[in-house]
Amino acid sequence: MSQETSGPTTADPGPDIRETEVDGIRTVLAAAPGPVTAGLLFRVGVADETLATTGITHLVEHLALHRHGLSDLHFNGTTAATYTHFHVTGTPEEVTAYLNGVCAALCDLPLDRLETEREILRTEAAGHSLGPNHQLPLWRYGAQGYGLSSFGEHGTWHLTAEAVSDWTRTRFTRDNAVLWITADTLPEGLDLTLPPGTSQPLPAPTSALPVTPAYINGDSGGVVLDGIVRRSTAATLFTEVLSRALYTDLRQKGGYSYVADADYSPRDHDFATITAIADALPKKQDAVVGGFIDTLARLRTGAIEQSELDAARTKFLKRYDTPDVGAARLPSYALNLLTGHRNLTPDEHRAELAAVTLGDLHEVARELHSTALLQVPGRGADWAGFTEAPQWSTDTPSHRGSRHRSWEDGSTLVVSPESVTRETPSGRVTVRYDACAALLVHPDGGRWLTGLDGFQIRVEPNLHRGLTPDRTAVIDAAVPPSAIIRMPPRDPDRIPRPEQHGKGTGVLRTTGIATAVRVLTAPWQRVRNRLNGTRSR
Repeated sequence: MSQETSGPTTADPGPDIRETEVDGIRTVLAAAPGPVTAGLLFRVGVADETLATTGITHLVEHLALHRHGLSDLHFNGTTAATYTHFHVTGTPEEVTAYLNGVCAALCDLPLDRLETEREILRTEAAGHSLGPNHQLPLWRYGAQGYGLSSFGEHGTWHLTAEAVSDWTRTRFTRDNAVLWITADTLPEGLDLTLPPGTSQPLPAPTSALPVTPAYINGDSGGVVLDGIVRRSTAATLFTEVLSRALYTDLRQKGGYSYVADADYSPRDHDFATITAIADALPKKQDAVVGGFIDTLARLRTGAIEQSELDAARTKFLKRYDTPDVGAARLPSYALNLLTGHRNLTPDEHRAELAAVTLGDLHEVARELHSTALLQVPGRGADWAGFTEAPQWSTDTPSHRGSRHRSWEDGSTLVVSPESVTRETPSGRVTVRYDACAALLVHPDGGRWLTGLDGFQIRVEPNLHRGLTPDRTAVIDAAVPPSAIIRMPPRDPDRIPRPEQHGKGTGVLRTTGIATAVRVLTAPWQRVRNRLNGTRSR
């Protein structure tokens, strides 16, 4: 059964939260009336995976919850960029049974259900809609780390029981977990036995943007912006000021948008992502883009009223006027404990809120602008000082290799010993084999390569002259085995074929392709196929 010990603390958690340990797992407690809510956090998420193994953490989450089956109990699991969270609300006995069941399953996953759960995840992904900011992680980070939330779960096509077991054994350990419970004492009967391990460091951020502020064109119809700022109380207040300003300018005054909002989300120890969005009807898109950028410019140039800061500060301070504030703080407190970020006591947070000045908000606004990635519909944003994100590779392609003219669009595919390049009249894209994040191998000869920078080249033998199996074999032999994903056979109607060889640019007979990636208008564009944010059971 569980053993509670006094855990070491790095800072005073305040009078409303108590830190302890249960079976070697760091634990935080805070009392609240009513049903008990608890969460078990592990420091592993999508950003820890590779493009070839995306979905492995989500798969473990599904397997760990399988034995709970149908229940009236309110429980779930979520997989985010840097953590996995199992949470539950119920009686103390129900909470104990759920947490014990999760830990028991993590020690003995029902791997006989592996293929079934892989298919369930593919079905779940097919039913998701895309969020308005679904492209931004890919364009900012590439096809690795924090950029993987923009992609489909490639691992659901090929992950083996051995791979899933190894991932569970090394990531879902007692030393890589934090438990939180809305109670002043531990529920009786807890048995959270997990194997020992190590606390996993947060992924190092990568970059696919040589210059910021930058922009991309998007098809969501609205405007989306994100930027990276230092984690601070001033940054959280600025986000509230930005949210109110966008709502006032774009909805109340302009009447352009229904949704105009901003969000602050910690990314790692030191930095957070601020995301701002505004939707628009097609005829109002230009007005929304202009109004959105004008609002950002006003804040960046320091034209923030004291009343705006005061309103934001009051909203945060009111959180401390509610009862059970300690219990409300538990999830974020536990997550900071898991990732190594300092937790503030209520008194410390109040003092920091009181100390924020207009100058501090101005500094956050400038930092947001300097790192911004803006997604706009239709026209670009060069006029506002944003640089278009790279549309073509900067790598120098190999001059060796075979050249294969497209039957369709006038482009040329170059297969060399080091890379694959697609040359077009407008530019070229290269994916080097040693920087290939994933290679999808189709039995009919199709090869889809995605580079770590996020660019993709689709090699389809039917669409290129002389692209014989011995040339695709060069690709297969050169890409690292860990990046190769062997796909099931495609339906014949989903294999791209030209309408008629040699007649202009032509069109594909079918645009249907395997569900691992999304159909695009141009095969060298960057791709994504995943709702940004957490993935739930």
